[in-house]
Amino acid sequence: MEAKAIAKYIKMSPTKIRPVLDLVRGKDLEEALTILKFTPGKGTEFVEKLVQSAAANAENNHEMDVSKLYVAEIYANQGPTMKRWRAGAQGRAGRILKRSSHISVVLKER
Repeated sequence: MEAKAIAKYIKMSPTKIRPVLDLVRGKDLEEALTILKFTPGKGTEFVEKLVQSAAANAENNHEMDVSKLYVAEIYANQGPTMKRWRAGAQGRAGRILKRSSHISVVLKER
C-alpha cells in the first residue's frame, strides 16, 4: 500500500529542488519533516507541504499507520518553461527561461 501526493507547476527549476529531495529520500516521515523544517534553502517549503499532504492522504484515504511511514520515492520533473525576453545592448534581446517543476512523493509503510 502506498500514498501519493503531486505538486504541479511549482515556479522553481528542478535543479534547485533536487538537492532538498535528496536529503529526505528513504527517511522516516517524522525525520523527513524535521529535516525539511530546519533546512535553509530553496524549495523546502514546497517539499515540506507536499510530504505533509502525502501523510494526510495515507492516514485519511488509505488508513495507514503514520508512525510506520517512510519516504519511498520523491522526485522532481521538468514542467513547462515560460519564455521571456529582456532588452539587450545594440537593439538585441536576451532570452530568459522561467522554469517550473512537478514534484511527486510516494510514502509506504515499513
